[in-house]
Amino acid sequence: MASWFYAAEGKQQGPFQEGQFRDLVAQGIVRPDTLVWSEGMAGWQKAAEIPGLIGGGGGAPPMVPAGGPPMMGGGAYAGGGAGAGGALAVDFGILEFTWRTIVMVIASCFIIPIPWVFVWYTKWIVSCVKVPGRPNLSFTGNAMTLVPWFFGFIVLAIVIGYIGSQLLSNLLFIVQIVLYWLLIKWMVENLASNGQPLGLSFSGSVWAYIGWNLLFAISIITIIGWAWVAAAQMRWFCRSVEGTRREIVFKGSGLGILWRGIVAAILCSLIIPIPWVYRWIMNWFASQTELAPRGSL
Repeated sequence: MASWFYAAEGKQQGPFQEGQFRDLVAQGIVRPDTLVWSEGMAGWQKAAEIPGLIGGGGGAPPMVPAGGPPMMGGGAYAGGGAGAGGALAVDFGILEFTWRTIVMVIASCFIIPIPWVFVWYTKWIVSCVKVPGRPNLSFTGNAMTLVPWFFGFIVLAIVIGYIGSQLLSNLLFIVQIVLYWLLIKWMVENLASNGQPLGLSFSGSVWAYIGWNLLFAISIITIIGWAWVAAAQMRWFCRSVEGTRREIVFKGSGLGILWRGIVAAILCSLIIPIPWVYRWIMNWFASQTELAPRGSL
């Protein structure tokens, strides 16, 4: 059975099964001038233009090669363009965030469950991210992929700790950064929308990633410089994501990161506000991350 989407207040709504969507039409939520899309349609169309949709008939839209809904955002409605963009958003309940985070922290104390808990938590947090033109964002990674990396690193850390070499300890720090780089690549490659892989990849080199981390560590000495390094690193990260027809752009400033970081540190020291602070910070970073038509910047 076909799934339907409709546009409302600049955002994509759906998917809805045929019966649910017909109910929205009957309730007047989907009106004749509402832009809609379903599998088999070439692009977004007004509901009144779909045979049988408004008026109760049984007609169906003409079939073309199926696929995901065309990209849409603030500028997509006028022309149904596949290159439209918009800012990301994050939405999750405080209660759900709290209990999931507590479970993750407790499970992580036992070390062994960490790969499984990490994937479980990542699947949830990714589903809370709203991307223009990409409904039902999800993460499809499997915890077993992390197991060799994770436990291999633990064994290596134990061996180096037993040897007691400072040089090897420094090398272990570099190994840890490389593993984080591999983790980022793996996470980007396992993003999906409506159950279909997005086909994304992360092209940032491991040397660039190591350099950014070392620069960030050095910037801590300046007390405030870390915020500008973090903003620049975010822009580098966004530019390094490939496989999308739109450019991913981070527009947040170092000053914006700095004052929010200070406020977050103060509030988190009180413990109770942590969930609200976390959602506030995530929402800001998401709102500063936009999808723009290529060549528009």
